[in-house]
Amino acid sequence: MSYKIAVSGASKTDYCSPNATILAEEVGKEIALHGCVLITGATTGMPYFSARGAKQAGGISIGFSPASSEIAHVKAYKLPTDFFDVIVYTGFDYSGRNLLMTRAADAVIIICGRTGTLNEFTIAFEDKKPIGVLIGSGGTADRIRDLAKGPSRVRKKIVYDSNPKVLIEEIIELIKKEKKNLS
Repeated sequence: MSYKIAVSGASKTDYCSPNATILAEEVGKEIALHGCVLITGATTGMPYFSARGAKQAGGISIGFSPASSEIAHVKAYKLPTDFFDVIVYTGFDYSGRNLLMTRAADAVIIICGRTGTLNEFTIAFEDKKPIGVLIGSGGTADRIRDLAKGPSRVRKKIVYDSNPKVLIEEIIELIKKEKKNLS
């Protein structure tokens, strides 16, 4: 079975580094090239560019929408449908979608980000999921190392790298360790 890796990141790129969209696309490509399935929030920005990269590399992309239907996804939320093989219409708005998306994944990658990305990070962190942070991408991603230094009741499974290929390889190793511990 393929590992499922979620990409969480800013839907608007204003707070991101100038090359963040290129890096997000590379992350999506690496996820696909490593035989994994990409999961996103079926939105614009970093998740969208990751989905585009995954599709360009022949991968599978699943989006979890905050909307309850395709019509609401496109008309009310103004979100894209291209580059997704499957879109799950959760009907739970953004915070509910974030919970379902992160729980469906084996690991979460953080690229740039704002408050919603921080929400997805904290869900993954509390759920003890492996987390990869693309450092140098701006926004929330560049602040997580400081946030994660604080007191916590969970074991920290976070890797940091500025190279998309290395980051995906490191996160896959963490997933493998998790799966091995289940046996």
